[in-house]
Amino acid sequence: MACMSAISVSAFAQNRVITADQMLDVNSGKMIEYPAIFVGEDGRITNIADARTVRWGGDVTHINLSGRTLLPGLIDMHVHLDANPLYGGYSSLQFTDQFFTVQGVENARAMLLAGFTTVRNVGSDNYSDVAYKQAIDEGLLIGPNIVPGAYSLGATGGHCDQTFLPPSFKAKSPAVGDGPDELRKKVREMRKYGAEVIKVCATGGVFSRNTTPGQQQLSLIELTAIVDEAKQWGLKTAAHAHGAEGIKAAIKAGFTTIEHASLVDDDGIKLAIQYGTYFGMDIFNTEYTQSEGAKNGVLEENLKKDRDIAQIQRDNFRKAHKAGVKMIFSTDAGIMPHGTAAGQFKIMTDYGMTPIDAIRAATINSAAALGKEKDIGQISVGYISDIIAVSGNPLDNIQLLEKDIIVIKNGMRVN
Repeated sequence: MACMSAISVSAFAQNRVITADQMLDVNSGKMIEYPAIFVGEDGRITNIADARTVRWGGDVTHINLSGRTLLPGLIDMHVHLDANPLYGGYSSLQFTDQFFTVQGVENARAMLLAGFTTVRNVGSDNYSDVAYKQAIDEGLLIGPNIVPGAYSLGATGGHCDQTFLPPSFKAKSPAVGDGPDELRKKVREMRKYGAEVIKVCATGGVFSRNTTPGQQQLSLIELTAIVDEAKQWGLKTAAHAHGAEGIKAAIKAGFTTIEHASLVDDDGIKLAIQYGTYFGMDIFNTEYTQSEGAKNGVLEENLKKDRDIAQIQRDNFRKAHKAGVKMIFSTDAGIMPHGTAAGQFKIMTDYGMTPIDAIRAATINSAAALGKEKDIGQISVGYISDIIAVSGNPLDNIQLLEKDIIVIKNGMRVN
């Protein structure tokens, strides 16, 4: 990021300027005092100057955030916008089919107001995440930029299949496939209907029935076929993988990110470093699931699985980060309330990250994992002006990211 001084504002094509007391340069980890960020009509940053040395005309809209610190808009790489933690287990069956799609509109808004200007939705029903993206892009809804995954791919009877209903319902996820050819076809179907990332369930999970988190559910051959097909279509990939063997298979297959990575072993950590694979470890939500899950209808068998792996996952987060694995910010929002996602920053620092490490996970690291490192994740010339403002210095107190957030999306103030 280059700062300039004593410039002529008329030399740049802009119609907005954002000023504040200071701005975090996430690359260097340093604070820049008195930034003046000029934004063009396309929402991209045209110049960054010292607000004490420049002047702008009356035709430039001034967003004055005096007393605030600016950061790049945050990125959550693992959300489920059409999920709601209030309805666990079988309690969701009380509603009509489109209930969860409709209530997800507020979840998208909550993510944005919590400071997340971009989210990756890794698994939805009825292509709801594609619909949210389209409606937000059309200006019909308030929400973040969405990278949709549509349905998650998985094996018959696996974590990404329908596992709560008896045989008479013949319930089956539309993205279930068995064998490489079937799964290649599912990749094509998800892309056809709007998916921009392909998410798969490589192992069992916590909140499904009749699956064990550590159990591998797709073979290396199947996982490799998925990645090859996704790459052919220019898509990134995400693997839900709790178990050590499933994690290693997904890394070898070439997945961009490993989600959860709870039971990763030392060999898996070494492989992640070797392959340049990102880990997205949701180490925050267990407080909510354990305190509120039972009354929300979550079954005891699911709560037990959650208890069994929670601390192991946190310890492995520390180990993976210390070893040098590339870490992204993934909360599994929808397992806990979406608006609380920033609470994960403190847990990340509790388990080994510095505040700048945690912020980089939710900015430049996540942007790179999305393949959008030239567009989002930092406040720099040429980047989209997705910016948040907090009261105080989050490098001194990371919990400032949890409250009182002002959000600017594409150069426009949201709240």
